[in-house]
Amino acid sequence: MSWHRRSGKDAVMLHNCAVQSQKRVGNYWYCLPEYGQARKAIWAAVNPHTGKLRLDEVFPHEMRKSTNKQEMIIELLNGSTFQLVGSDDPDSLVGSTPAGVVFSEYALSNPSAWGYLRPMLLENDGWAVFNSTPRGENHFHKMYEMAKKSEGWFGELLTADDTGIFSEEQLKAELEEMQAEHGEAFGKAFWLQEYYCSFSSAVLGSYYGKEMQDAKDQGRITKVEYDPEVPVHTAWDLGYSDDTSIWFYQVVGDEIHVIDYHSSNGEAVEYYARVVMDKPYKYGLHWLPHDARAKTLASGGKSIIEQLSALIGLGNMRICPNLSLQDGIQASRVALKKCWFDEEKTEFGVMCLKQYQREYDSERKMLKDKPKHDFTSHGADAFRYLAIAWRHEAEPDKAMEPMRGITIGKPSFSLNEMWRTATQRREWRI
Repeated sequence: MSWHRRSGKDAVMLHNCAVQSQKRVGNYWYCLPEYGQARKAIWAAVNPHTGKLRLDEVFPHEMRKSTNKQEMIIELLNGSTFQLVGSDDPDSLVGSTPAGVVFSEYALSNPSAWGYLRPMLLENDGWAVFNSTPRGENHFHKMYEMAKKSEGWFGELLTADDTGIFSEEQLKAELEEMQAEHGEAFGKAFWLQEYYCSFSSAVLGSYYGKEMQDAKDQGRITKVEYDPEVPVHTAWDLGYSDDTSIWFYQVVGDEIHVIDYHSSNGEAVEYYARVVMDKPYKYGLHWLPHDARAKTLASGGKSIIEQLSALIGLGNMRICPNLSLQDGIQASRVALKKCWFDEEKTEFGVMCLKQYQREYDSERKMLKDKPKHDFTSHGADAFRYLAIAWRHEAEPDKAMEPMRGITIGKPSFSLNEMWRTATQRREWRI
């Protein structure tokens, strides 16, 4: 469902969950992009027309058995449950058996959550609904196009003209206000996205929107073959509590051939080493974030880079030079002009670069000077390290010297657990 802004997507889908919960006893989830957003936008939301909590109207207390405010779960008298969840922590969704799931604002959600839940719904003969206003040609656009063509799916696009919710005068006023805030061209593109469900409009606050559009227009997102005569370098971003992302690239003359990408969540260090070593590439350098050396965590107190070095090899490990965020973003813009992306193997990473954007302050109606942290962040951060490494590879003093004399046992903690342990230890020392 691609419905325009303020069309009542959530109101319709919440009531649908209530109806379905009475037709079939089961667990029903309402998934927003972020867990905190679910509490603010749904759990604590008040209907301005009635002054009542939105969920009290959907699930009156007369049909409830209990209400758990902490976990945002409503247990109904017939045995069904309704729960609010967030796509920003897909690991927490594993193990349950929902009968139905609504992905609200799916264009802003982590698509990994659907990968986790799809097998459960298939086994449970459940259903899923994806509603959103477009945010460029990302995973929601791909899902919408698939739904329109596939048997057993339903795809619908409703613009402001289709619903008639807003008058012509109101839409005109919205256009004028958006153009005043964001400029004539971008303001209109934003208006078309919000009220006319345009998938081709630029993403508000996108850091690399122009560079990625240029890459597409110039045919640089295509099939990119691996050249066995040229070493493959990797650039990593190690997730604190979410994804770890890895770019695989070759430098061919003045071009950067980005041939592969990997992103996953909650795996142990040896898993990522195996991902790298199982690929049929002849490797050059492996570039890790500048703080990887300092993260002394589990597994004998060894740092992340020491553990990876023990599994991949010492001589190829490097620490990326420590540049400011803004310098790194500028380096990425320069590097993107030189990049050719393999459209199949780097599809998810390319989407992250297209969607990576500045945080928007809805109250002040302006973009902040910092990136929005969402599912695109780690792919974009890993590319930032790629760009910095590419620029500094010819400067030996910028590279980390290989470490010597490392002995290490088999790691037994996931990166997520290790980062969490490091944070706790720093707090204890304070």
